[in-house]
Amino acid sequence: MSRRSLARFVALAAILSMFGTSAAFTPAQAADQVIKIGVDLPVSGADASDGIPTQNGVTLAVEEANTHAPKGFKFEVDALDDAVGGVHNPQQGATNIRSLAADPAVMGVVGPFNSNVAAAEIPVSNESGLPLISPSNTNPTLTKTAKYRTAHPDVITYFRVCATDDVQGKAGAEFAKTLGLKKVYVIDDNETYGLGLANVFEKDFKEMGGSVLGHDHITANQQDFKALLTKVASTHPDAVYYGGTTSTGGGLVRQQMASAGMDPTKVKYVGGDGISDEEFIKVASDAANNSYYTVAAPNAAKSASAQSFIKAYKAKFHSDIGAYSANGYVAAQVIIAAAEKTIKQNGGKAPARAQVLKNIQNTSGFKSIIGTFGFDKNGDTTSPVIALWTIKDGKQDFVHQINVSAK
Repeated sequence: MSRRSLARFVALAAILSMFGTSAAFTPAQAADQVIKIGVDLPVSGADASDGIPTQNGVTLAVEEANTHAPKGFKFEVDALDDAVGGVHNPQQGATNIRSLAADPAVMGVVGPFNSNVAAAEIPVSNESGLPLISPSNTNPTLTKTAKYRTAHPDVITYFRVCATDDVQGKAGAEFAKTLGLKKVYVIDDNETYGLGLANVFEKDFKEMGGSVLGHDHITANQQDFKALLTKVASTHPDAVYYGGTTSTGGGLVRQQMASAGMDPTKVKYVGGDGISDEEFIKVASDAANNSYYTVAAPNAAKSASAQSFIKAYKAKFHSDIGAYSANGYVAAQVIIAAAEKTIKQNGGKAPARAQVLKNIQNTSGFKSIIGTFGFDKNGDTTSPVIALWTIKDGKQDFVHQINVSAK
């Protein structure tokens, strides 16, 4: 050893001695094992105003979980976008679920947002055993039939924390009656969610004594509705009911009603949660006022238990929560709780997806910011809530909400 090398060795030894001899030989701690919470939502284009606030709710749930995660583990978000060309896309959703299912660290997925995307994803989820918990899918057939559980018809891998359209459509019809509406023209986007919701609304509105003047379907990517709306105007409706989303035409239909001869201050616009986003107000502009819609989730702002969530959300994202932010947060919490329970059952060892799925299936009495609930034999929430909203002075204005399980 040269004198220079010897001097460096002596100097290094002196530095290490300052921290005690054990410091030089302490092995590096193993990194925490990652448990991934997948997310599949539309977070680009016209659907982003729905998808991003929902994904933010998931992110917040995961960050909070990491403050008390089981020793040796940490949770992580693995988020994918199911929008293509700015609109939710079933094929992209199915591709995303295949990708997430291929990663053994993914214990469950929050999503999707749209019912037609769910119809494409459930067969993939069912075959792979990957749990999906949707914050917002409302089409009844997704859970109440085995239609999409093609690989294992008797195995439930898809769940939701929102109400379904069989009750949302009825609530919308009741809402329309309380508004004094007698004659309504129905339009839908001919998608799984929009068509299903519009059909339920039409049936229930008629049964309640209302008159449906007509029912038409628009086409994918349609932008000009003048001919259709001129036809609608000739029937002199009290309101137009729209089944669908803002991205499939909900905002444009409302915006173009005036040019077809329907004064938006006199002819109301009614719909479901597909037009509950800020994008609807942006697209419809001033015509957004005098619109009314149902949301298949409670208004978290009215829940005392949700106030800390709302405060944390605003602090992190510098914006108000979306219609399904709280549902996204709770859906993630269910997966996290199931994973933590599995780790405990395994004596601190890593969870297996099949065990997590079983714990999700057995969820009951789960206390959350959207209420206490469980999943029934089909994967539906046992405590569905419908909130009723209007748009006034260019802003969303809450009217009231009902727990439809109690009706």
